Amino acid sequence: MEPPDIRIADYNYPLPDERIAKFPLAQRDRAKLLTYSAGNIGHTVFTELPALLPPDSLLVFNETKVIPARLLFRKDTGAVVELFCLEPLSPAGYEACFAATASCEWRCIAGNSKRWKNGKLYLPFGRHALSATLLEKQGDSVRIRFEWDGGAPFAQVLEQCGATPLPPYLKRDAVPEDTLRYQTIYARYKGSVAAPTAGLHFTQAVLDELAQRGIATETLTLHVGAGTFRPVKSATVAAHVMHSEPFTVSRNALHNILKYAGNIIAVGTTSTRTLESLYFLGQQCLLGQPPQAVTQWEACTTPCKAAPQEALQALLQYMENNRLENIHAATQLLIAPPYPFRTVRGMITNFHQPQSTLLLLVSAFIGDDWRNVYAYALQHDFRFLSYGDSSLLLV
Repeated sequence: MEPPDIRIADYNYPLPDERIAKFPLAQRDRAKLLTYSAGNIGHTVFTELPALLPPDSLLVFNETKVIPARLLFRKDTGAVVELFCLEPLSPAGYEACFAATASCEWRCIAGNSKRWKNGKLYLPFGRHALSATLLEKQGDSVRIRFEWDGGAPFAQVLEQCGATPLPPYLKRDAVPEDTLRYQTIYARYKGSVAAPTAGLHFTQAVLDELAQRGIATETLTLHVGAGTFRPVKSATVAAHVMHSEPFTVSRNALHNILKYAGNIIAVGTTSTRTLESLYFLGQQCLLGQPPQAVTQWEACTTPCKAAPQEALQALLQYMENNRLENIHAATQLLIAPPYPFRTVRGMITNFHQPQSTLLLLVSAFIGDDWRNVYAYALQHDFRFLSYGDSSLLLV
């Protein structure tokens, strides 16, 4: 099977700038909620979500936490060099890197890098300073060594020196309000440079209502990378290179996913990509391979055609055989029509940019009805993108 020959121009729609939500609503759960089921479209408010979910559903949340990834260094000349932290390189892994107390290395995007050829940059950090050394260029990113005195963990350094990494389409600098609002209330594990925005509408009151109605919930973690905002610049989707993102799923979560197979509702596209990636990890196990990274076109290239429950069971068996409490992997999976969903039955998601991979995912999920959904949202004054309104899509 070849990658889908999709013209990205066919996934366009008019999005006036005034329809992009530049700031969050005063109350998270007062956002509008578009409802879609079998072609029927309506809307209500997000507080009504628990009453709209099928009673046998498992709602799956992404517990990733956004880090203040933007660091603004100023040269002696006054020129500003922005370093945008993408992923830790040394020590390996997010936890180890955030716990480092003197130095660490990250892959970063460097803004205004032409004005920084060599030497160190400095940023005040309490009574000390955070320094950045350019080690090497790696394509469109750079390898940076950060060093600091005082013994504080790098997580604390970022909290004091960094800024919230708002999406570029908001066209504004972060304000104090964003520190709290560009974060889900259940965020737990640091690592994302973009919020899993479908979760921004949940409040404790909504979570309590889910529990009262007996709606089961589960969690996983996928750290969202800056590539989520990367536009599709090629004429066809087959020529687009998808970003890779690390994820973690516990053995207990996998048990629950198997238990509720066929009735799983993903909170956001990040949870969706993770849940669907688990199927391909299971297929790798069935082929006698240890589960590893899921490639961009795994759905097209894998020779195994296992049933969803068979694949997930194989992954669970692998974890049990190897006494693994968590599976750590990465996914580059690009979900686009005519992708057949194996794990997810429903999705809660915001409204995405024209000609984006996220819009392709929605199209794969509900088919050409995405046009009707987005037209309805535009006609009924929905707010779009990260701080915008929400939708519940059931198939």
